[in-house]
Amino acid sequence: MYIVTQELFEEIINDSIDSLPIKYISKLKNVAIVTADNPSQVQRKKLKLKNNQSLYGLYEGIPLTQRGSNYNLVLPDIITLFKQPIENSVNDLNSLKEAIRLTLWHEIAHYFGLSHKQIHKLDG
Repeated sequence: MYIVTQELFEEIINDSIDSLPIKYISKLKNVAIVTADNPSQVQRKKLKLKNNQSLYGLYEGIPLTQRGSNYNLVLPDIITLFKQPIENSVNDLNSLKEAIRLTLWHEIAHYFGLSHKQIHKLDG
């Protein structure tokens, strides 16, 4: 477990955004990146998470690949990074930075419509 302040957590997120390929980041439109300590009960229920399951991040929105021509005037998609589960999974600052970067990339990939299998292929 490696705990940091909310300010440092957000700073690492911003640094992680800057480290991701510009070809993806430049195409993010109408997306809010936020943090929460833990997933809400509504989020856990929606995802059918068991009590012993952790969630590091969550993309909520309509992926680019599923948007039709009538997609406009909508609220932003939301990418949430969950601070406590990420902190609980690491033991030092470098591991925390990497966990945040990987989680952020994973959720951004969902925005682009990539499946878990496709995401893991790109990670490798």
